[in-house]
Amino acid sequence: MELPVIDLSRYLEISGKLSNDREKLSGQLQEFGPWLGESCKEVSRILRETGALIVKDPRCSAEDNDRFIDIMEKYFERPQDYKKLHERPQSYYQIGSSPDGLEVAKCVVDEKIKEKVKAMPMDVQPSLPHGPDLKERYMWRVGSPPANTRFREFNLEPPIPEGFLEWKEVMDSWGSKMVNAVEAVAEMAAIGFGLPKDAFTSLLKQGPQLLGPTGSNLSHYNQEGTVFAGYHYDTNFLTIHGRSRFPGLNIWLRNGQKVEVKVPPGCLFIQTGKQIEWLTAGECMAGMHEVVVTDKTLDAVKKAAEQNRSLWRVSSTVRDNISIQFCIKYCLNSREKNVKFLHFVHLQLFSNIASDAMLKPLGHFAKRPQANQYPPMYAGEFMQNELSAINLNGNKIEA
Repeated sequence: MELPVIDLSRYLEISGKLSNDREKLSGQLQEFGPWLGESCKEVSRILRETGALIVKDPRCSAEDNDRFIDIMEKYFERPQDYKKLHERPQSYYQIGSSPDGLEVAKCVVDEKIKEKVKAMPMDVQPSLPHGPDLKERYMWRVGSPPANTRFREFNLEPPIPEGFLEWKEVMDSWGSKMVNAVEAVAEMAAIGFGLPKDAFTSLLKQGPQLLGPTGSNLSHYNQEGTVFAGYHYDTNFLTIHGRSRFPGLNIWLRNGQKVEVKVPPGCLFIQTGKQIEWLTAGECMAGMHEVVVTDKTLDAVKKAAEQNRSLWRVSSTVRDNISIQFCIKYCLNSREKNVKFLHFVHLQLFSNIASDAMLKPLGHFAKRPQANQYPPMYAGEFMQNELSAINLNGNKIEA
């Protein structure tokens, strides 16, 4: 199945003219013609029925995507002692670096998800990990934190790695473009759901919008079926992914269908998180996904090795075939040949509701029968609970 592609260009041309007042907005929907309401309803329908879509935002170019990938590949190639300097466990690892072997996927710790997996047909079951995720991560906050907050741990300034003079400019530039794309989708979804235009985006203001690329070392983890990120949902509002140089991201649609994500050049992939599920009382459900080494990943490894490119993964759709023996041989010889190590880098930004905002079903969603399953709580409190459950409260465990 090909995921639907939504071109944001036409909406962006008029979005600044649209009112946050529902009555005025109703008139504007007629004024601008049926395409506007239909486009917004299409976005809300896709998020409700599948939880995943591809967007094309003219403000986000393939060159921007590549520039960001380039700097993250260089960062993940640095020694562990160097990256450890940027760890901030007091932030639940929501700022700075986090090591592999730390985060535990929901499919490992959540009994309901375990039962769900067992009930799946074998051909769509996820690859279950045998321990913590084999991925590193670096979290960069996009935008300024609030001056006052009950949840200081989620609103810290990120560390800037020494030796990367362009770091802040690259992080803020690409991060802000991804945030802008999320906000456009959030506005269209709100309109499509019959809510005020800013129903979602007003809650995102001064929230921890986190550019959170992950990297896994294919020099060490190089066998087909290796799980870099076990089957799980994201705890945030919407997650937006850039195009990667290596494939391996699988998602599950709401109907249970398993889909290999293929992001066209110049496009971005968006999936629903737990916070939008909360705000819609389950009208939208948090999307499940995993990142694994597949035959296509190894195929992309061969192509990258031939071109002497870095092999940390940052989300991609390259194809071909490569044997496990080749990957291992290349990894062993890489030190002798002075070529780059193999790394699997995945590019994503987590859009979050502001930590001090109240997370609860909005508008007419509060009247849904399922609304009592989503009790009001501060978004920061919600995040504390979710992140502690997957071992991001500062306690490293052994694989």
